[in-house]
Amino acid sequence: MLEARGLFKSFGAVAAVRGVSFSARNGQITGLLGPNGAGKSTTLRMLYTVLKPDAGDALIDGSSVTADPLAARRAIGVLSHGAGVYNNLTARENIMYFGELHGLGKSDREARAAELIEQLEMQDFADRLAKGFSQGQKLKTALARALVHRPRNVLLDEPTNGLDVMAVRNLRKLLGQLRDAGHCVLFSSHVMQEVEQLCDEVVVIAGGEVVAAGGLAEIRARAGNAQLEDAFVHLMGGEASQGKNGGGAR
Repeated sequence: MLEARGLFKSFGAVAAVRGVSFSARNGQITGLLGPNGAGKSTTLRMLYTVLKPDAGDALIDGSSVTADPLAARRAIGVLSHGAGVYNNLTARENIMYFGELHGLGKSDREARAAELIEQLEMQDFADRLAKGFSQGQKLKTALARALVHRPRNVLLDEPTNGLDVMAVRNLRKLLGQLRDAGHCVLFSSHVMQEVEQLCDEVVVIAGGEVVAAGGLAEIRARAGNAQLEDAFVHLMGGEASQGKNGGGAR
């Protein structure tokens, strides 16, 4: 389970995140929804300890990202925006390298790599060098690396960017499997169709602040709109402004 508690983050004069609080529960997919520049990526980066909050905290299965970031990192798997892979390693070697970084023994990481390659249907390219991989192949490799240590919490930053239709469908299937297995899945997006098909709950961020949170039906009812896209525009004050009050923060 993930819990953000009053997170603040500024970059110079730009207030990127301003008091963001929400929770994402086990066995659910929670969508972090907002226009470009709303503060979604900055919020995620604080959750997975790449950025230190100026104020506030977050708990990952009870571990504080500020007081005990190492324990928090052990409990999460992260697919960051534009996650790259090591081009001079094969997909399998990429996965095993991350397994070693997480302290897995050789036999365990070999078995885990084989398991993920089968689960993500990577057999055709598992032992090819990553140089020249398609965007979908890179994403599967990066996702397998994020899952190698069997984290209970999975964070993904706009994971479908640049993917073709089949890759998107495969990713949706995998996220559903993770949810059904009891994982906490949190991902950021501004694609309404994606959110409607995947999410149990959503957190809507604008200008670095949470403007709505709850189930899809609750969000629609609050905005008085039957369609999530219309509800989203309503919550943005009639326009999905770019970084409104946030100065273009991600």
